Amino acid sequence: MKAIVLKKLGPLDQAHLELVDVPFPEPAANQILVKVLTCGICHTELEEIEGRLPPPALPIILGHEIVGRVDRIGLHVTRFKPGDRVGIAWIHGACGTCSFCKTDRENLCPDFQGTGYQAHGGYAEYTAVSENFAYPIPELFSDAEAAPLLCAGAIGYRAVKLTGLYDGQVLGLFGFGASAHLALQVVKHRFPQTKVFVFTRAGQPEHQELARRLGADWIGVTGQMPPAPLNAAIDFTPAWEPVAAALRVLDKGGRLVINAIRKEERDKKALLNLDYARDLWQEKELKSVANITRADAAEFLRIAAEIPIRPQVQEFPLARIGEALQLLKQGKIRGAGVLRIANR
Repeated sequence: MKAIVLKKLGPLDQAHLELVDVPFPEPAANQILVKVLTCGICHTELEEIEGRLPPPALPIILGHEIVGRVDRIGLHVTRFKPGDRVGIAWIHGACGTCSFCKTDRENLCPDFQGTGYQAHGGYAEYTAVSENFAYPIPELFSDAEAAPLLCAGAIGYRAVKLTGLYDGQVLGLFGFGASAHLALQVVKHRFPQTKVFVFTRAGQPEHQELARRLGADWIGVTGQMPPAPLNAAIDFTPAWEPVAAALRVLDKGGRLVINAIRKEERDKKALLNLDYARDLWQEKELKSVANITRADAAEFLRIAAEIPIRPQVQEFPLARIGEALQLLKQGKIRGAGVLRIANR
């Protein structure tokens, strides 16, 4: 089968990503073999490729926002049958026995397995996964629309929950890409009296227009003063300046949630400008999001269908993965980027 394989880490324009032939995966007794139809692209892939989140072993097939059809099932599989449409998310496995798994925090499991990280992912024609780590996809979503729901959507949903937001408060979203544009739709549905302020990079009029169309109450550039202090904020970026900017405009007792698996080093000096009395005192809180649980993915897919959320996607063929990742890095994809692997 055809797959995009990461063989060597390095800057994106120098990384060894190759379209090659690899053996078909053979499903174990509890696994399903999935014919991949679409796979979303995510900032996590940039972190892997460029070495900030180096995969434990190379070569590896990246990709963790997978939508496909069950091709074959293992001997002990009972949840799915051939032909079912399923999704596979970032969480590929967890031990099930540690203190985190036993308290509904499998996202923190020491043996957490990431799709496209420890296990081969969806930049391929086929992939295999345990039936317990796959999800039925609501019929109203197309294959391309469903892909970003499995990571960008689910992790954004977890980030919203971690803010502790309640209706009528003010929420700030820093960065407005795949995850933020889905989180905004969740917030507007669940907290109709909440005002949402969106902060983007300078020079992103298309991102700002999308935010406006999806119901943002105010839109500005990171570093601008919003119309009112924020009760909560989510940083969706790989940069440090939005962290400092968010803390500056966070109200007393407010919470900033960082929705990023890694941060880049290029603007880390922005943290040196933090002033304790202005930016951190008065019981302001800083919290990170780490991975997702299966419950996050399942809950979000149900909520996304109820709203219903409409993901904005830009499709690319598998062979144009390099171009798609460059556009993602440059912040030039409006909404979510999705690879088209196969048609139904």
